[in-house]
Amino acid sequence: MEDTLQPIRRIGIMGGTFDPIHMAHLAIAEQVREAFALDLVLFIPAANPPHKQGRKVAPAYHRLMMTQLATYSNSCFHVSKQELERTGPSYSLLTVREVQEKYGADAELYFITGSDTINELHTWYHIEELLDSCHFVGTTRPGAPVDKEDLVKRFGRLAEEKIHFLAVPELEISSTDIRQRVRCGKSIKYVVPAAVEAYIRKEGLYQ
Repeated sequence: MEDTLQPIRRIGIMGGTFDPIHMAHLAIAEQVREAFALDLVLFIPAANPPHKQGRKVAPAYHRLMMTQLATYSNSCFHVSKQELERTGPSYSLLTVREVQEKYGADAELYFITGSDTINELHTWYHIEELLDSCHFVGTTRPGAPVDKEDLVKRFGRLAEEKIHFLAVPELEISSTDIRQRVRCGKSIKYVVPAAVEAYIRKEGLYQ
């Protein structure tokens, strides 16, 4: 019988602390998946994000479970615990290398992040090597305009070929606000999936 399975060619990478994951994460991932014809989007919770040093985050197990609950209903969303199994800081270059190793050199990788983060790419670990290995999709956010001329000045051809932009719905949702609402006993319905809300309540997170 002929094998009808198609190889995975285009993969989105959605990294983050996911403390907790919320509806804006999911909406953005789906918009990018559709716009760039991605075969799947990998959600990769960070174990030890370099930019979050000094802030207490929920245990990795809980963040992984919430991410799995949030993405379960979308067959194009997958969750990877690769960063949780790695020691040391969660550098994106290491993550991209591991994804490429798993899915093959032919797979095109699209790193999904916000436009505010795109402006800070020059501070990332081995950023030129990272840009050479994958595309970046900067999703536009209110109050965070992108300096495209500066990107070209810094990265030249890589900026023109590897950095893309996509306007997404302006969803004013943040994990910081969700944690604060839980601490204050306020509702988080419709800002996180119902399964994530139930998990947060059951486990007593963010109290």
